[in-house]
Amino acid sequence: MASAGIDLQVLSATPAAPHFANETDAVQAARAVNDEYAEIVRRFPDRFRAFASLPFPHIDASLAELDRALGELEMAGVAITTSVLGRSLADPAFWPVYAELDRRASVLYVHPAGAGAHSPLIGPSMTWEIGAPIEDTVAITHLIQAGIPSRFPHLKIITSHLGGALPMLLERMDRQYGWEAPDTPEKPSVAAGRMWFDTVGHNHTPALHAAVETFGADRLVLGTDFPYQADEAFREAVTYVQRAGLPDQDVGAVLDTTAAELLGLTDRASA
Repeated sequence: MASAGIDLQVLSATPAAPHFANETDAVQAARAVNDEYAEIVRRFPDRFRAFASLPFPHIDASLAELDRALGELEMAGVAITTSVLGRSLADPAFWPVYAELDRRASVLYVHPAGAGAHSPLIGPSMTWEIGAPIEDTVAITHLIQAGIPSRFPHLKIITSHLGGALPMLLERMDRQYGWEAPDTPEKPSVAAGRMWFDTVGHNHTPALHAAVETFGADRLVLGTDFPYQADEAFREAVTYVQRAGLPDQDVGAVLDTTAAELLGLTDRASA
């Protein structure tokens, strides 16, 4: 973190989320990871915050753990994977959790599950290479089509990896949703404008530019993909933003102020 100039980082367990069919297993795992992260934050309060893990798909248990994590443990929001045991994030069963996060004006951080979007065509050799951004794209589209961003307007949704393929697809979605998904309550570009996206782009500045031009720099927050992107790749998560040729004001917002404002912090933060 020091070598990258990162003062404070937000930790999350995703994709190793405690989403288990057995409720007891899910609750025990969620409490264990939340307690561990809360202890790290307690020991290093100037360096870390953490997103809570919830024992999905068990809603009553998830609401109870959300209350403990955001209350007693003072965590910064909730992290969830792009699907939960094969179920879409737009599943109405999950809406009570979104409603509670909305009531608290809190963060929902979405990261790929590593499930290949549950497609047999995305095999082990493509799970993370292309499967992860496909999962991002599918999950965001599900949220948009279900109207989650407008239904819960105080819920701060942050998704990973520049929104997957969304920067290349948003205009296409705007042109086609009316006949293909006519129940979508608002234009996809309007719904996407209610969300935020982390800047994990694996040092590929054209992708970053596409996201800036599509969403606006004020909708991007620094992401690192640590520990999966470590050492020099970790530092590049910052330097590729700095050398992308963006206006200084935009660079400052991406690397510093936007995430801090979302999380109610005054220090630098990375998702």
